[in-house]
Amino acid sequence: MKLLTVTIPCYNSQDYMAKAIESALLGGDDVEILVIDDGSKDDTLSIAQQYESKYPHIVRAIHKENGGHGSAVNMGIANATGLYFKVLDSDDWFDKTAMLKLIKFLRQSVVESMSLDMIIANYVYEKPSAHKRKAINYNMAIPKNKIISWSDVKHFRMSQNLLMHSIIYKTKLLRDCNLHLPEHTFYVDNIYAYTPLPYVKKMYYLNIDLYRYYIGREGQSVNEAIMTKRIDQQIKVTKLMIDSQDLMSIHDKKLRNYMMKYLAMMMIVSSALLVKSGSPDNLNKRDELWHYLKVKNKTVYRIITHRKLGLPLQSKNRAGRKIIVWGYYFFNRIYSFN
Repeated sequence: MKLLTVTIPCYNSQDYMAKAIESALLGGDDVEILVIDDGSKDDTLSIAQQYESKYPHIVRAIHKENGGHGSAVNMGIANATGLYFKVLDSDDWFDKTAMLKLIKFLRQSVVESMSLDMIIANYVYEKPSAHKRKAINYNMAIPKNKIISWSDVKHFRMSQNLLMHSIIYKTKLLRDCNLHLPEHTFYVDNIYAYTPLPYVKKMYYLNIDLYRYYIGREGQSVNEAIMTKRIDQQIKVTKLMIDSQDLMSIHDKKLRNYMMKYLAMMMIVSSALLVKSGSPDNLNKRDELWHYLKVKNKTVYRIITHRKLGLPLQSKNRAGRKIIVWGYYFFNRIYSFN
């Protein structure tokens, strides 16, 4: 069995996918690389097949009809043979030193029978257009270099949410929780980093800057204008997260609080983008989203409304909306989320 399956979803990625593949190849024979061509119209499949020919025991080129990022991740989970599973977007890459440390740790984890459900590593925002690089770590939030459970975690700052970039799941766990991401939908990485968490019992924080997350490519889904244009998909993902778990049924208080915080972030981002657009239609969508949460779970609605900036985000007057927009720019400057 391979130690790690790296799934690389690709759609028209011919210009940059090689960097992602080469960085995953650093894992050598311990790694399985699944390059998922999601119905590309350029040379993506051809490039993937060239790597498969050159590294037949490591790389597999898989072609499928276009279904979106979530569909490609689903295909990766279905075909993975590795003990652990990691998603690497085709315009991102792994740090060389960190990747070698990860593989060394995975070998150690097998020898010592750690049987971890989730491994957490740092990620780095790479924003060349602004000459910015920002590492996101989990210091002070998660004890490092030891096997822990949710009861051992501490306070997560706003910038310390566990994202797809930072998570390595046990492959079996993803299958056991029947994770299936929606097709033809952006922002499904939030579902990936949220829905499986109640199944995680044993985890390990490896304090390495592994994942390099590129920000700034034209057409990128986290571009503010594109996020606003695709706001209906952001809303769809937020509703799926609301539906996926009754947070009040989670017995572990720290896990419940963390997932509450993550859901609040999704409500905040969706609401801020809807308010910032200023259109009556989007303001109605903002109101409908909060109503949806209230109907689905009044307790969660009440907690988020009163503890997580929910009241200002539901403001009906112009002054309140200006505060929301100001807050959006303030936090974006700090955390560079788009």
